Amino acid sequence: MRIKPKFLGFISIIAGSRSDERVVKDVLSVLKKEKVKKEVRYISAHRQLKELEKYIREANSRVDVYICIAGLSAALPGIVASLTDKPVIAVPVNVKLEGLDALLSSLETPSGVPVATVGVDNGKNAAYLALRILRLRRINSNGKENGK
Repeated sequence: MRIKPKFLGFISIIAGSRSDERVVKDVLSVLKKEKVKKEVRYISAHRQLKELEKYIREANSRVDVYICIAGLSAALPGIVASLTDKPVIAVPVNVKLEGLDALLSSLETPSGVPVATVGVDNGKNAAYLALRILRLRRINSNGKENGK
C-alpha cells in the first residue's frame, strides 16, 4: 500500500496575461521544491471578468492561497480578493513606469478587500509568502506542528 505524501495546501497562480509568464516561472521555481498542489491560469481581469468570476467560484473550495500577477492598473488581485475570503498575494509587474503603477494599485485596495503585495516582478517572494501562510495552518497554539 502506497502512502500519499501530505501536501501543505493548494495555491492558485493567476496571471493577467501570457506576457507575465516570466514571473509565473519564478513562482513555480520555488513551489516545485515544496509539497504543494498548484495550478496556473491566465485570465485578464479587464477582458475576461466573467471567466475570472467563474474560476474563483469553482476553485475557491480547493484553493488555500491565490497569487495574482498583473501589470499596469493591476486590477486582478483586488478583484480576486473581492471574490474570496482566502489570502491573495499580488505580484506587480513592470510593464511601464518601472512597475510603480501596478505596485501602487496593488497596495491601495479598498478597506475590507485585503491584498498582500510583494515587490515588483518578485514572484519568488510571492511563493515564499504563500508557503508561510500554508505552514501557519499546520502550527497549533503551542507553536508545534499539528499532529506532533
